Amino acid sequence: MADVDFDRVIAIAKQGGALAMRDWRLGQGAANIWEKTPGHIVCDADLAVDKFLRLELEKLLPEAGWLSEETHIDHSDAGDELTWVVDPIDGTKDYVAGKTGWCVSVALVLNDSPILGVLVAPAMEEVWVAKAGSHSEVNGRALVASSRKQYAGCRIPAEELPPELDLVAVHKPNSIALRMAMVADDRADVVASTRWGHEWDIAAAHVIAAEAGASVTDALGETLVYNGTHGKALGVLCCSRNLRDVAVQRIGKYVTENGASH
Repeated sequence: MADVDFDRVIAIAKQGGALAMRDWRLGQGAANIWEKTPGHIVCDADLAVDKFLRLELEKLLPEAGWLSEETHIDHSDAGDELTWVVDPIDGTKDYVAGKTGWCVSVALVLNDSPILGVLVAPAMEEVWVAKAGSHSEVNGRALVASSRKQYAGCRIPAEELPPELDLVAVHKPNSIALRMAMVADDRADVVASTRWGHEWDIAAAHVIAAEAGASVTDALGETLVYNGTHGKALGVLCCSRNLRDVAVQRIGKYVTENGASH
């Protein structure tokens, strides 16, 4: 385990959340928005929070590398084994729309696995923290993930679901990290995406959900490997351990018939 002051990591993430919250509360999150790539937006607050987090986290652990949504091309080459994996604002669409479903996501990856995770969701007044092999909490309360065994009727964060699927739609934050955290806190049973995603979207939520007892894999049930050169994985599946096999079967069938999303 890396020798790092976890309380300080949490404090830095909270400061980043407060920085983002300032513009969100004032309704200024949408003041300057542009598309990095089609369908992927960024705003001034993303860059401000990213700059703050990088400054403070690199100061805290100079030997670690850096990978974030806003500066992922800028490889510091400070270290290969330890890497900060950060999304300064996960759920930017909710952020600029004045909705609450966004968070600051900070993870520390050792070799190929996240070992520390912090999600700060100030608009929801929630702070999620986890340390691999130790604990997983939200606002100081221990997390116990969904243990649902029956796929029919399971809760999925979604705006709506076709009735023939026999699933229950629950609140869906734009942040994929917060959706995974919902599984960690038994507010949802399955979160799945077949989109080619990035490490910074899921790294912190991965350790939070896994430490709470959830199954966290790529969309096809394979091990997620971090610190890769491409920073991408085939989606994510975060669910009750009892639902993993049936979920993988359903997702595999979908990918075979429709292909992976980009």
